[in-house]
Amino acid sequence: MTEGGVWATHPPMFPLPEPMRLALDAARAAAESGEVPVGAVLIHDGKVIATAANAPRMLHDPTAHAEMRVIRAAAEKLGRERLEDCDLWVTLEPCAMCAGAIAHARIARVYYGASDPKGGAVEHGPRFFGQPTCHHRPEIYPGIGEAEAGEILRDFFRERRV
Repeated sequence: MTEGGVWATHPPMFPLPEPMRLALDAARAAAESGEVPVGAVLIHDGKVIATAANAPRMLHDPTAHAEMRVIRAAAEKLGRERLEDCDLWVTLEPCAMCAGAIAHARIARVYYGASDPKGGAVEHGPRFFGQPTCHHRPEIYPGIGEAEAGEILRDFFRERRV
């Protein structure tokens, strides 16, 4: 697992990778529908196979985080529960629930934008993938699209505090 990585300390001098662009678009769509703006994309063989946004309020489902929804959609599309040859792109550091699902799905790599000191479970909180009981540890690449993802989240919560 990388700690910080190049992306976290040096903003890219080129456009963000397409999967993160799509995840950011999904996060914006979530915000427009009143959901916490988090978006996720799952890639298989270099192709987008699923895109999802947070939808706990809309679906009346506390597990309807973007990561959970995109993992479910990808597993359904591929017809299997193991996604070991897939990459997850998400705009916010996954929580403990989502980190558990990532481990169970055996996702190869996780790329995420903004860190989440309160609810994150990758580099914050329980540091899920660093626990000795974690049976699968994906490669982690934090900070990709961090500024834009953070701005979307800050704007969303700022509007609700006014």
